[in-house]
Amino acid sequence: INIISSFRKLRILTFDEAPLTGRYPVLFNFPLLQELSIGWCHNLKFDLDMLRGFPLLEDLNCNDNQHLTGNISSLRAFKGTLNSLQILRCLSVRGNFMELADFPHLKNLYLYNTPVTGDIRDIKANDFPALENFYLPNTVHGGMNYEFRHVSEVPSFMHTVYLLSQRTPALFSKDCLSTGLGWTLSEDSPDWYEEDESEIRDPPFHLQFVRAGSRRGWSWCTFRGKYSCEINWLDPEPNSGSGDYGTYIEELQGVEHFVGFYRGYYQPPTEAEYRRLIED
Repeated sequence: INIISSFRKLRILTFDEAPLTGRYPVLFNFPLLQELSIGWCHNLKFDLDMLRGFPLLEDLNCNDNQHLTGNISSLRAFKGTLNSLQILRCLSVRGNFMELADFPHLKNLYLYNTPVTGDIRDIKANDFPALENFYLPNTVHGGMNYEFRHVSEVPSFMHTVYLLSQRTPALFSKDCLSTGLGWTLSEDSPDWYEEDESEIRDPPFHLQFVRAGSRRGWSWCTFRGKYSCEINWLDPEPNSGSGDYGTYIEELQGVEHFVGFYRGYYQPPTEAEYRRLIED
């Protein structure tokens, strides 16, 4: 390992399943390094603060490192250089993802399966100016697979996300928005209840965004949108004389095809209402 420290002009450094145990300060002092990747080094002990030995770091990739610790606020040392950040399944990395909001060159932000926190509703117009791809954990309010505690909190949240997606479209891919980023109602919610095992119609505890023409909306639905509640539209209906109206009517029929069993419900029915629907 000490031999590596003699290569003072290293630009790229990768450790993949390296049998390293303990701390190796000599590995974290390369003044010209631009890309660092450390993956599946389960016994290597290091902290995000130690990365200060790479003042020109542009690309950081850390996957499945059990002994990586620290707060992502330490990465502010790379505000002027960092282009891509990927920290996956590192369960001792903490902090608020908004610490990175003013990074001018950050294009990719992946923090999957980390205890990083925050709230996507805090993203303002000038935040993450270069971001093209992001994946936030469910410990972030609105992160992937986030679970809501109450049905009542969802409408205002969805409206805020809609405004955010209009302002910064790059933050949300079309595929992610269509599935509501995996958002669901938590099983710990007082609004949640068990499905009826004799039926294939699950309660609509998942969320999705929908689109017909240029008109966008959202709805509660079952897994993968097989059955949907009524659409909560976020845009007004296109004018019948507009060029988009024909497309809107055609695609609206496809959207409403999934609104049948839960027709008349704009949010999940209560448990009593659901049981009555099953009986009918």
